[in-house]
Amino acid sequence: MVSDWALVGAGALALTYGVIWADAEPSWPRSLCKTLSVALLALASAMMGAPALITAGLALGALGDLFLSRSGQGAFLAGMAAFGLGHLAYAVVFWSAGAELSLFWIVGLGALATSTEFWLAPHTGALRWPVRAYVVIIALMALAASTLGMGLAAAGAALFLLSDLLLSLDLFVLAQNATPRPMLRRTLWASYWGGQALILLGMVPPALS
Repeated sequence: MVSDWALVGAGALALTYGVIWADAEPSWPRSLCKTLSVALLALASAMMGAPALITAGLALGALGDLFLSRSGQGAFLAGMAAFGLGHLAYAVVFWSAGAELSLFWIVGLGALATSTEFWLAPHTGALRWPVRAYVVIIALMALAASTLGMGLAAAGAALFLLSDLLLSLDLFVLAQNATPRPMLRRTLWASYWGGQALILLGMVPPALS
């Protein structure tokens, strides 16, 4: 099936990116590899019958990857906007498919989001308000995912949240530290791409998964 080849291609590109380009300087081959590794997940999603908003979230993730792989504040803001919309798309699907909210997750994710005011916001400069808005959006996505129980999609959302926390550390908190961070960046990439893949696999209709 074409969807199987799309998944294999996405995985191969993700592995290539993690090994070769996760810690490399911006370049168009790097951008293409990163973008296609998630764009192929979006293609597989459409062909496997996943909810349309899951496909849209993956497509927005690929667009966000393209922007974030380039240099400059404008590209960063465009990437953040694309990912924010993708998180909202996921949240809508998760809310509609999930059960009741747990007070444990409301308190826990609320505390995590609030904590960013102390360890993240002071390092974000002129991007403080866009970053704050993004924190709220991903916390809502994670909260929606918590209603799904212990499935693949919930695990994927948790990995996605972890990747965003690692990205925040890399781009803002540790930005003034000249020490190379290849392990952090490869862990970030593995958690991000793995999270996207698990969200897809968790939301595919059972007969096709």
